[in-house]
Amino acid sequence: MPRYRLLIEYDGTPFVGWQSQPVGVSVQGALETAVFKLTREEAGIRGAGRTDAGVHATGQVAHVDIEKTWAPSRLCDGLNFYLKPLPIVVRDCAETDPAFDARFSATARHYLYRILPRRAPPAIERKRVWWVPRTLDVEAMREAASALVGHHDFTTFRAAQCQANSPMRTLDRLDVTQNGEIIEIRASARSFLHNQVRSMVGSLKHVGEGKWRRDDLAAALAAKDRTACGTVAPASGLYLVSVDYGAR
Repeated sequence: MPRYRLLIEYDGTPFVGWQSQPVGVSVQGALETAVFKLTREEAGIRGAGRTDAGVHATGQVAHVDIEKTWAPSRLCDGLNFYLKPLPIVVRDCAETDPAFDARFSATARHYLYRILPRRAPPAIERKRVWWVPRTLDVEAMREAASALVGHHDFTTFRAAQCQANSPMRTLDRLDVTQNGEIIEIRASARSFLHNQVRSMVGSLKHVGEGKWRRDDLAAALAAKDRTACGTVAPASGLYLVSVDYGAR
């Protein structure tokens, strides 16, 4: 049975998240429906990142097994036809090794968080950034972010309902930069805890506002206590931008 690797982009605003839920439209469910309409096969799709409701992706990766062999370009075009008018696009499709697993074969996941710090609210990007109606100190945020990089117990920055067996994670990157009006925070790791990125970003916002210093962020991490976390940033500013496979 051929296995296909899909590169997927979506606006997460109208979805209950990546994963299929008892109620509401999920990205996974929409893709599985498109596969069925195209192939008449009930095929499950596994994604690299189970993004939450409202979270976007420009580089989600998934795999699907289909009994019939398809030319990748035809499969890609056919899925995009049946995905309309939902804001999901299969950017690329390729036949892959049957041992490839979009989730478990991944060696790194890369997320981007976008903050718009200005007095006027956004119009076009209303559901694609976190609007903060005040100036933030980007340099202070950048310096403080370094306190979270490395191998740590991230209990403070995991959701209460997180199902991971361990809170230990290695954060390879947490960069804060300014791109025009937008503050961009890029986080990379092999895997993340539930709400980890949004929790870290919300705490970095406290630093940008002058409410916290780097030492306060480090103390929150060391506390290993969810109540020590700052504000959890909204889903609207978060993007899964790419997934790596192969050697780290």
